[in-house]
Amino acid sequence: MPRFSVIVPAYRVQAYLPECLESVLSQSFTDFELIAVDDCSPDACGAIADEFAARDPRVRAVHLPHNQGLGPARNAGMAEAGGDYLVFLDGDDTLTPDALRSIADRLARTGEPDVLVYGFARTHWNGETVRDPIRAPLAQDGPAPFRPADRPELLRVLMVAWNKACRRDFVAREGFAFPTGYYEDTPWTYPVLLAAGSVATLDRVCVHYRQRRRGSILGTTSRRHFEVFEQYDRVFAFLDTRPELARWRPLLFRRMVDHLCTVFTRPGRLPRGSRAEFLRRARTYYRRYRAPGAEPGPRSRLRHALVRLGAHRVFRALLLATALRRRAGAVTVRSLRALRAALLQAHYRIQLCLPVRADRAVFAAYWGLGHCCHPGALETAFREFAPHIRTAWIARPEHHGTVPAGTRPLAPGTAAYWTALARSRYLVNNVNFDHRLVKRRGQVFVQTQHGTPLKHMGLDLQERPAAARGMDFARLLANVDKWDYVLSGNRHTTLTWERVYPGRYTTLEYGGPRNDVFQRATSVDVARLRESLGVPEGAVALLYAPTHRDHRRTQHTALDLERLLNRLGPRFVVLARAHYARGGPLATASGATPDADGRVIDVSGHPSVESLCLASDALITDYSSIMFDYANLDRPIVLLTDDWEAYEAARGTYFDVRAHPPGAVARSADELADILAGDHWRGSRSAQLRAAFRERFCAYDDGRAAERVVRHVVLGQTDEAAGLPPVVPPARRHPVPSQAAAGPARSLLATVPQPAGPQTVTESR
Repeated sequence: MPRFSVIVPAYRVQAYLPECLESVLSQSFTDFELIAVDDCSPDACGAIADEFAARDPRVRAVHLPHNQGLGPARNAGMAEAGGDYLVFLDGDDTLTPDALRSIADRLARTGEPDVLVYGFARTHWNGETVRDPIRAPLAQDGPAPFRPADRPELLRVLMVAWNKACRRDFVAREGFAFPTGYYEDTPWTYPVLLAAGSVATLDRVCVHYRQRRRGSILGTTSRRHFEVFEQYDRVFAFLDTRPELARWRPLLFRRMVDHLCTVFTRPGRLPRGSRAEFLRRARTYYRRYRAPGAEPGPRSRLRHALVRLGAHRVFRALLLATALRRRAGAVTVRSLRALRAALLQAHYRIQLCLPVRADRAVFAAYWGLGHCCHPGALETAFREFAPHIRTAWIARPEHHGTVPAGTRPLAPGTAAYWTALARSRYLVNNVNFDHRLVKRRGQVFVQTQHGTPLKHMGLDLQERPAAARGMDFARLLANVDKWDYVLSGNRHTTLTWERVYPGRYTTLEYGGPRNDVFQRATSVDVARLRESLGVPEGAVALLYAPTHRDHRRTQHTALDLERLLNRLGPRFVVLARAHYARGGPLATASGATPDADGRVIDVSGHPSVESLCLASDALITDYSSIMFDYANLDRPIVLLTDDWEAYEAARGTYFDVRAHPPGAVARSADELADILAGDHWRGSRSAQLRAAFRERFCAYDDGRAAERVVRHVVLGQTDEAAGLPPVVPPARRHPVPSQAAAGPARSLLATVPQPAGPQTVTESR
């Protein structure tokens, strides 16, 4: 008896069925049977099912003599099933990688419940993958399994058969079967959930629900949408046979009315001229099944009233009025925005006529993010070494919480923002400010950049259209002409910046200010960071930080973190950090956000990458500049270069990092797992590679880079004789060890800094 019987009905889905069946057969959990039911499809669905059955003994093809519909096709599959649990999957949808393993593990941990409900994501034709927003009921907190009465909000989850695993003997005992007609999921899922003696949830995307442009049942205009009424007759008939379930009647009534409103209002479902008839019938069902205690919430009250009255014309007029109000509102908003923009520019022009304030500095990073990166470290150094300068930080309102006390937060595009740009003496950013910025006499612009360049930048992108994405190179050079200083961490960076950003600025080869914390933090700091992130004591924390792919429209990682952790064992956890350009959590190629029972910790929203580096024991990356920063910690680094050729072709790189890596190099996900499962990644050879890499790229990162910049730019101390701190060479630095490192924790600060030759200041030509 297999663990799962995966039942796939197929009708007119020949273009998608092979992918659907492959998504099942490629699961890492293999104890299942796959039953493909050909619902007498006129296309090649039947032949495809036969081909898969001939290729794999776990597949059985069932052919129905005539087309019966989705419900009867599923019933035919159930009649052939022999697994412990029934898993339904439509022929145009797919299982995500390792979905069955996650389902099996959750079933085992929750005592073999009658029903397990799991998450799904909608996949669109443009490649976009969006998880169902109603995921709170799937939370795995609290006792499990539970009775439906303990979590009634579970009935808010989309009522379909394919987001549940149902115990087969429970289904057989209750005599559940799918009816014919549209909306056949409704009289299946409500009774199954309400009759279940035990239910559990799995907060993981296990199914990709394809949103087809054409051909789906819900997108078809037909009178068969009236069959939704018969399906609710079946739901309430089931309640009539179970008096103990009468308490659910008000909730199911509200769900029915909401569902009928959706069918009525959704364009393209009801044929022209049938809407009035549909609403009259909805009024009949409203009166037939209304129950005491079924009062709707405030947001649904008006819709319920219109259904109760059967007011077709009022309903249509209300929909039209709502659409007109939205359109008028959009026009009003655009007009107000244009007026506000004009007033702000007038305000800025006035501020430009006023004197520059010598005691003011304004900072920003990454187009409105919070206090971070090199500008964040410099802002802290300004307050420490030049306390007479009053600082402000430009960030979107949601990031104002990261701005330190004593530093004024400014929202982009406000009057205060334009005042700061017009009148502050010091302007510090790791990108460019608004292109409308007028660089005034007496202002000093410090361009920090945001990392040592491996990938092509600036003017080198002129021959890389995939990476340039319509970049205005004339505007780029106009912005470069506003820079007074550019920071560099090494000779490679200096030579690159001065070539790809040609200008009259001065290059300060002083190291990376954001890396100062690596030499200043203590083991106590590291322990506190790990605790705040939820890293278990004694765990090996791997920071996974992939870079942006210009050659990909969707930024899904090909590395399956859950599979990797299953290979490495329970001691390992992953801190998953998506690139800031993604704007959300790291997702796999399946569109799922990895979890691995809490061992994948999403840290994409954490404000400090440096803190994540300190909290981790090793780094997994690809072509990200984070490797140059992380090398300062002298902790293991492993590179995954599985798409090097594509990345090199699309973006271009300044050197082959595979030939001069900071550690072990994996050319595939399997090779990465092999490396991490052994000791090579943290052995002597990796330490040698790391040391050579650090000598080449981290010569000035001794913990005082920000101090040197402030002393040079603000205090005028341009050399050691004038008070500029000397550089401690890499061999004499003592970065904080990782929590997993053997031996006692060491101090992070070098005892007495000694000169290591003069640091470089060059005038760009």
